[in-house]
Amino acid sequence: MKELKGLHHVSALTADAQENLFFYTEILGMRLVKKTVNQDETSMYHLFYADERGNPGTELTFFEIPQAGRTYEGTHSISQTALRIPDDEALPYWLERFDEFKVAHEGINTVNGRKAISFRDFEGQRLQIVSDETNTGVEGGRPWEKSPVPQNRGIIGLGPIQLTVPRPEKTHYVLTEVMGFSQQGKYKLNSQEVTVFSTGKGGSGAEVHVVENNSLSAERPGRGSVHHVAFRVENEEELQKWVTYIQSRGFANSGLVERYYFRSLYFREPNGILFELATDGPGFEKDEPFEALGEKLSLPPYIENRREEIEAKLKPLATKR
Repeated sequence: MKELKGLHHVSALTADAQENLFFYTEILGMRLVKKTVNQDETSMYHLFYADERGNPGTELTFFEIPQAGRTYEGTHSISQTALRIPDDEALPYWLERFDEFKVAHEGINTVNGRKAISFRDFEGQRLQIVSDETNTGVEGGRPWEKSPVPQNRGIIGLGPIQLTVPRPEKTHYVLTEVMGFSQQGKYKLNSQEVTVFSTGKGGSGAEVHVVENNSLSAERPGRGSVHHVAFRVENEEELQKWVTYIQSRGFANSGLVERYYFRSLYFREPNGILFELATDGPGFEKDEPFEALGEKLSLPPYIENRREEIEAKLKPLATKR
C-alpha cells in the first residue's frame, strides 16, 4: 500500500444548519462546496465547506442534528480542528474579524512552533487558526475568490488534528504500526504531553497531535463535537488494499463504502476515535460545475429517486443572512 497522503476531511455535528452555514461561509469565508444529506440518515443535512473546489485536505463537514444536546468535553475525542492560513501577517486580520463578529478566541499563541489562534464557533466547536509561515509539506488549497475574506488571508486547508485520549500508547501504536505515520516530536500543552505524528509529505496538512489526559471522563458528544477524521488515499484501488489490510489486523470496520464524491473505509482505534480513509476523487464537480458548487441540494444517483421525500423533511437554507 502507498503511504496515506495526509488529512482528507473532518466531520462534526451542528444543531442548526442555517447558523452553521452563516458562520463558516460569512465569518470564516470558506466555500460551501456541497449541500447534500447524510447518506445513512437522509433527514439530516450534510454540509461541506472547503477551498474553492473542495480539494481533499481542505474539507470541514457538518451533519445537522437539530435535537443534539450540548457536548460534555472529555477524552476519547477529536478535541480540536485546526484551519491553515497563509502566513503570520494574516493573524491580526483574524483577530479583528473575530472581535467584529464576537467570536470567542484566545489571542495569538505559539503552538508547536507555529503561530495560532484558538477559537470557538457559536456552538462551542473547538477550532484553531494556524499560520503556514514556517510550514512545509502537504500543499494548501486556494481560497474562493468570491469569499468575504480576502484570498491572501483566507483558509487554505485543514491543519493539525488534535486527539485527547487516556491511553495514548494505544493510539500511537495504531498511527505508527498500522497506518504508517511517523512520530515527529513532543510538546507541552497546559502541562499535558502532546505527541506529534505525520504522514505523506508531512506538515500541518498531514499531522495528528495526540494529547494524553487521564483526569477527564469520556466525552459525551453533541452539537459542537467532532464525529470523525478522514485521511487521504490516492484512489479506489489503494483503498481496497487498505480494506483487506485493516480486516487482516482484526479491526471491526465498514468495508468499502460508496460516498459518490469519494469512497471510504471506517474503523475505530482502541481509544474509540472513529477514523476514515477516503479517496481523493472523484470530487465535488462530479454532479455540479465549479461555478455552481453548493448551490442546490445534491443527491447521489442511488437516492435521487427519493428527492421529493428527502426535500420534504429538510428546512430550506438561505445562502445569505
